[in-house]
Amino acid sequence: MTPRQLPLGFPQRPALGGEDFLVAPPNADAVAWLDRWPDWPQPALVIHGPPGCGKTHLSHVFRAISGAVPVGAAELASADPMTVAGTAPAIVIDDAEAVLGEGVERPLFHLYNVLKESGRRLLLTAVRPPVQWRVGLPDLASRLNAAVAVGIRAPDEALIQAVLVKLFADRQLKVEADVIAYVLPRMERSFAAVGDLVAALDAEALAHRRNITVPLAADVLGRMVRG
Repeated sequence: MTPRQLPLGFPQRPALGGEDFLVAPPNADAVAWLDRWPDWPQPALVIHGPPGCGKTHLSHVFRAISGAVPVGAAELASADPMTVAGTAPAIVIDDAEAVLGEGVERPLFHLYNVLKESGRRLLLTAVRPPVQWRVGLPDLASRLNAAVAVGIRAPDEALIQAVLVKLFADRQLKVEADVIAYVLPRMERSFAAVGDLVAALDAEALAHRRNITVPLAADVLGRMVRG
């Protein structure tokens, strides 16, 4: 049985790069807020959650549906906010807390105001909600704290299984259902861990010209646990 024959169990949303995002209870609130665009109560929306939970992937979904453009610390530091905003209907800043750590608080404050005055929107992603960020500029802090902040919860077992199936299918790997059943209770519960495991299994199978079986998965998991 190939991964494509195993049911994903969750709807998929198109994103950039021909990929799909699995909509499930841990991320459903964030998806619902993106679907409300541009009808947000504040100019900014913050999606936060642990590394590998799908924040950046969701920002790609948002870019696909809104025409938003990504902006990083380099753009904020080197250009005036009108130029940064351009004619885009929305701006996306991934890993916003780290971006602010690059000394661009005032440029972001001015960009926020440009977007607000023109009725446009700002999506930020981060590990923590903005109330926990260290923002030295009070006016910027007040605006970020007023933004809608929606968290993505840690994935449950059903979602981890669906992501495993999807990532194997994305790589066109034939994996039996017993492999999924074996690795599921033995692996770390995070999207990052799923991606690492699938990549490691793919590399090991290719290097030794082996199918991905339970014994192979046991070997790879053992090495990953030992570090």
